[in-house]
Amino acid sequence: MAKQNSNEQDDILFQEINEELQKEKLMNFWKKYGLFALILVVVSLTLAVSYESIVAWKNKRAQTWSDAYAYAFNLQVQGDYDKSIEVFQKMAEQNDGIYRDFAMLQIANIYLDQNKIDEAVKVLESITQNEKTNPNLKKAALVKLVSYKIENAPADEIDNLLKPLIEENDSWTNIALELKAMLAIREHNLGEAKALYSQILASGAKLQDGMKARAQDMLAVLSEAETQQ
Repeated sequence: MAKQNSNEQDDILFQEINEELQKEKLMNFWKKYGLFALILVVVSLTLAVSYESIVAWKNKRAQTWSDAYAYAFNLQVQGDYDKSIEVFQKMAEQNDGIYRDFAMLQIANIYLDQNKIDEAVKVLESITQNEKTNPNLKKAALVKLVSYKIENAPADEIDNLLKPLIEENDSWTNIALELKAMLAIREHNLGEAKALYSQILASGAKLQDGMKARAQDMLAVLSEAETQQ
């Protein structure tokens, strides 16, 4: 009976949060910090791979492939997506290591530019499942993959994708924790969401200002919702 009452209270609490989201204050909050904004941040992470990876790429590159990458990227900017994908695909097939990884990640970006989410997800999955993928690029692909799966994929699947990022305890960990908190909210587990945001705030010097502000605001919103149950 106590468990049933607890479940009923959780359902009531979540219903109240949904009602509160209709109010101007929370609507403005979600516009600023909600899942859509988070996805936009995650999409930009392709450009934020580690300094070491960029240095390694520049040190190893051959001029031919550097020119091919620039040519394919220019085609993408001009909107010639099919030709751009064709060039990047050839690069991925004829190279190994970080050249292939960058080319595949860029193919995923092209699909996203066209709002072809299913195709992009398949490419991102192939990147994350390839044992030879550069570790830092694999993490970027994992975060981007989760951001596009988090609305509909089973919770266990999302947890399994985020687990290695959280266990690494590096610069990607707080991003993974934030995504996991979003998942907890989706699953109506507000207590877990609060704990995850608290964990983010406890990370100290590694915490970026923008993420700190989001975590603080989310904790305030969740706490306020709990007091109104």
